[in-house]
Amino acid sequence: MAEENKLSPDELENIKRALKSSYKERFEKATRLYKINKTMEKANIKHRSFKAK
Repeated sequence: MAEENKLSPDELENIKRALKSSYKERFEKATRLYKINKTMEKANIKHRSFKAK
């Protein structure tokens, strides 16, 4: 069970980098992701098949 929770070195590096960031940086990143998420929720994506002329 302990081996299932092991992270790769890259994942550990990302976690360490995130923990070093300030509260302001974390807030700005979270705000940006929130805005992107809201934009994608409102998006109306339609697919039209290609018609050769």
